[in-house]
Amino acid sequence: MIRIRSIFTVILVQFLLLSCAKQEESADDGWRELFNGQDLSGWKAVAGTAEFSVENGEIVGTAVEGSPNTFLITEETFGDFILELELKVEHVSSNSGIMARGQFDPNAREGNGLVYGYQIEADPTERAWSAGVYDEARRGWLYPLDLNPSAKSAFKLGEYNKYRIEVIGDEIKTWLNGQEVAYVVDDMDSKGFVGLQVHSIRNPEDAGRKTYFRNVRIKTENLDPKPFDSDIFVVNNRKNELTDYEITQGWRLLFNGQNAEGWVGAYKESFPDFGWSVSDGVLTIAASDGGESTNAGDIVTEEKFSAFDLGFEFKLTEGANSGVKYFVTLSENNSGSAIGLEYQILDDEKHPDAKMGRDGNRTLASLYDLIKADKQSRFVKPIGEWNKGRIVVHPDNRVEHFLNGVKVVEYVRGSQEYRDLVAISKYKVWENFGEATEGHILLQDHGDEVSFKNIKIKTLN
Repeated sequence: MIRIRSIFTVILVQFLLLSCAKQEESADDGWRELFNGQDLSGWKAVAGTAEFSVENGEIVGTAVEGSPNTFLITEETFGDFILELELKVEHVSSNSGIMARGQFDPNAREGNGLVYGYQIEADPTERAWSAGVYDEARRGWLYPLDLNPSAKSAFKLGEYNKYRIEVIGDEIKTWLNGQEVAYVVDDMDSKGFVGLQVHSIRNPEDAGRKTYFRNVRIKTENLDPKPFDSDIFVVNNRKNELTDYEITQGWRLLFNGQNAEGWVGAYKESFPDFGWSVSDGVLTIAASDGGESTNAGDIVTEEKFSAFDLGFEFKLTEGANSGVKYFVTLSENNSGSAIGLEYQILDDEKHPDAKMGRDGNRTLASLYDLIKADKQSRFVKPIGEWNKGRIVVHPDNRVEHFLNGVKVVEYVRGSQEYRDLVAISKYKVWENFGEATEGHILLQDHGDEVSFKNIKIKTLN
């Protein structure tokens, strides 16, 4: 009997020691629960009339007819943090999201209040942009999942999805069910609340649809950021500065923000001594007479490229025309702009070129005179604001154009379909147009003021 009691005592002591160790480990790992599983202490609903309740240890948000987007937000605000939670929607109409460093203006919308700022998306529709980054009620999409299409399958409708969101300094990184999704570098908000969204509904029959949240926890000290292992495109809003991650992935700047190093005039041995200027990290071609390469002229990279990923930002003035050309060989010795495939840069509303060509194939972000950009106006920034362009030439000759993160053109260089388009274009006079194995990248002088910054490139193998 004594021996049994002794054994029991040893087991009990070991159990207590193990429990204490686990509690100490839990207390020391820095995580804390934002939702206590019982009630909504520390949270408040704002900006709409959707209902939030606690059921079975879960936060349940219920959509109501006639309400704008409603947010359950923390009363506490946070700067740098790592946030983890689980989210479930049961119907494709139940768009949702998670505010990170969210902002609230109680006086907006006639005193009904407005939530704005970084939102990590929950998108159950066919578009599938879940864990992309949206700037709610402000700038719109910062990281659509066209930039990371492999992550579109991560979200599971009708199941709990685990989100991990790192907001550290000016970097926002997201994971969904373990999948690396989005990487944004932006410094507009340095502090704000965490918020859970119930989206407005379009159809009355969707009233009553529910969105579920659970296991909401945050870490604000001794942060241990998780590195991305995959090759993820970074939306980097620093000016002419790459992140360490981009550098390790092979990115480099084509414009250093200080001078024209690496660029020369097309068909020239040096950079133009007038027209083009560098000021405050921005490369600008001055307005002249609106003619094509009749003033300072185009500029081209000294290097040639074959397969590559090229990112750039551009800003148009009213009525302006320009372009980014690639596979420019400078072998034609033609007058006017040098010959090459062109990502069109244009004020579609006020420049006449938008109505020329064939079926809109000279509009903004189009493959000029060949393929019209399939774009929506809500993804185009107004004249005078910066737009983000991207051209990807894959090693298999598949080419993509992006505008503000959304893919708008795709084609294959040298394919029969491509050659058929060339045959009915202005380029039909040039043999094997656009099919060179390598070429320069060109910024066009079309006689209008246009500015560029954040020009970066990565060669692809």
